[in-house]
Amino acid sequence: MRKDGQNMEERTENTAEVKEVIQAANAHPEKKNKRKGRKKTVKRIIWTLVILLVVGIAGWSVASKLQADYRITYDPYTATTGSISNSLSFTGSMQLVNSANYTASADSKVREVYVSTGDTVQQGDKLIRLSNGETIEAEFAGTVSSVDVEKGDEVKNGDSLMTVADFDHMKVSVRVGESNIGQVSEGQKCQVTVSSAGATFDATIDSIDHVSYTGNNVAYYTGVVNVDTSGTDNIWPGMQATVTVPLEEAKDVTVLKMDALSTARDNTSYVYKENEKGEMEEVAVTIGVSNGNYVEIKDGIASGETVYKVAEKVEEQTGIAALFSGLFTNTQVNRSTRGSSQSGGMPDFSSMSGGGMPDFSSMPSGGSFSGGSGSGGGSSRPSGSRGQ
Repeated sequence: MRKDGQNMEERTENTAEVKEVIQAANAHPEKKNKRKGRKKTVKRIIWTLVILLVVGIAGWSVASKLQADYRITYDPYTATTGSISNSLSFTGSMQLVNSANYTASADSKVREVYVSTGDTVQQGDKLIRLSNGETIEAEFAGTVSSVDVEKGDEVKNGDSLMTVADFDHMKVSVRVGESNIGQVSEGQKCQVTVSSAGATFDATIDSIDHVSYTGNNVAYYTGVVNVDTSGTDNIWPGMQATVTVPLEEAKDVTVLKMDALSTARDNTSYVYKENEKGEMEEVAVTIGVSNGNYVEIKDGIASGETVYKVAEKVEEQTGIAALFSGLFTNTQVNRSTRGSSQSGGMPDFSSMSGGGMPDFSSMPSGGSFSGGSGSGGGSSRPSGSRGQ
């Protein structure tokens, strides 16, 4: 009994001690909360410092960028007064319209030859007489291009006797691509140029075959242009020819080299002009007829004015700002030594037209430009402050 009483007393004492420990632990919860609060405050301070550091670096970069220097070089171009046109250009070869090879209709003997090679004949003229009583006459006016027999020769049915060709009336067959077929029509005026002979002829489109054929995934149509070559002696079949079909023309207008134009995001055109302060300003222009090299200016530039286009822009900066150079636009331009506007005599474009494609398909040509003087290229111009 005594042992049991002692054990009971010991357990009671242990229980009391545990309770005291628990009570002591729960007696100061505010201390734990304070420690947690201090940790959160430290984290906030650290994140605030990180954010301030990032913002500071970005601000420094922006400030450095705004203070960066740029050197811009401009090319000058002078507007002039002149005439400009555009056209379509097609390439083909000269071909005979009328050509005939005369043959014997039966076995016989040549009784008489009335003509020689190179002779000019008219329709109905006698060419040759055979022993079977047959007399061969010219079917059309032309030139005897070859005589294959002589008087007294024995010939068989189908043997060639002579050939007559009309070299005064020829034709050019051209391919017209699907993108241009709507711009050409029968009876349309055109010019045919045979460069090797140094000859140009006024002509018309005689016919267009609207039954297409396909090449390189493009539909093509055949146009035929008849050419009167009677005034020229050195035009022969097979010579390469260019058919030029005029489309638009503007006379006595303000003309500018196309290289002078810049294009905005909305596909409108503009140029740079220097204002009274020596700063470059964008000026919108309205364009008209273009031949690929020069363009009509309807509004924005007067004849004789010099305009500019950016030729080169070089950024001069160092430090962290260089890392952000692609993110910001320039606000300052170095003023360099003024360059002189170059101008000189304009080449004669009055006979200019676009060349044919390698596959001889149709394509827009360069047209022509006459009058005035052009300029451009090479010189530097000063520029004031301006945001792009």
